[in-house]
Amino acid sequence: MTDSATLEAPLTVADRCDQCGAQAFLRVHLNSGELLFCAHHGRKHQDALRATAVRVQDETDKLVENV
Repeated sequence: MTDSATLEAPLTVADRCDQCGAQAFLRVHLNSGELLFCAHHGRKHQDALRATAVRVQDETDKLVENV
């Protein structure tokens, strides 16, 4: 998978995971379209996505608190 967060508009609170409806932190571009995933489902499907994704916008770093 390729991280291309700088090429895409940032994900917002309105972007929801296509599997569970939680806030999306990954936008996965496939040849057939795009999917949005929360961090949990992005990790769960990581191997399959890595094999088929054209591009991935990964914003899971937003989940880490600045301490």
